Amino acid sequence: MSDDESIEQEPAVEAGGVGARLKRAREAAGLELAQVAAETRIPQRHLLTIENGALADLPARTYAVGFSRTYARLVGLDEREIVDQVRIELAEGEDRGAAPTRFEPGDPARVPGRGLAWFALFAAVLLVGGIYAFYRSYFAPGLGPAPLQDPATQVASRPQQPSAPASKAATPAASGPVVFTSEMDGTWVKFYDAAGERLYEAQMNKGDSYTIPADADGPQVWTGRPYALAITVGGRPVPKLSEDDEVIKDVPVTAAALLARAPRPAAADEPPANGG
Repeated sequence: MSDDESIEQEPAVEAGGVGARLKRAREAAGLELAQVAAETRIPQRHLLTIENGALADLPARTYAVGFSRTYARLVGLDEREIVDQVRIELAEGEDRGAAPTRFEPGDPARVPGRGLAWFALFAAVLLVGGIYAFYRSYFAPGLGPAPLQDPATQVASRPQQPSAPASKAATPAASGPVVFTSEMDGTWVKFYDAAGERLYEAQMNKGDSYTIPADADGPQVWTGRPYALAITVGGRPVPKLSEDDEVIKDVPVTAAALLARAPRPAAADEPPANGG
């Protein structure tokens, strides 16, 4: 059943709530709900839920904030003011005992900052390396009996062995298939080449994937939900194009460009980035 068929009559909404403000602005602009859905690519049932003031009924807090911001932008309301009011109404709903929204990986209020995550990873690598070095230095040489000769004499009597050339650390090649996977339903995205020719355009559902063609010339992306698209290069995850609810366009998505965007771990003597 389509959204239009399932909606017979719109219930009344709170006079001063976010939903009421958005609905009044839509009607003042002479827009039908179906037109808003087409322009914003937000399912009509979610728009109706917002207008009815039932923000807690949306799948997650991210949906309530992101959809309301996009709706406000279309009808000419102050986006920041609308988002602040959405958060207040969600908090009031939780205080009244409403069921909390489910955790959503893309909710920036509930996930640690990228700086903290990279710093923690770097610290873990240092810890593992230190344990390995300690084991080799203190345990491995002591497995046999103590030497009978002076260590300096032993070193002098041994034939000099040519030192093996130091192996170069393997660096990930800027190649391999580039795959975008949607983590949310209703994620609109368009891929196109340097000449503007469309490679792929769809409203992806959660779990849908698209692989950038290997022979595409300068592939780029356009989407309003960069935070909902997980990316891998050669099977290796790389950071999303953005964690914010914003429209991005003409962003290169070659393997080299995506790997170049990947943040590097901070040095051990440097503090983590603000917000991490």
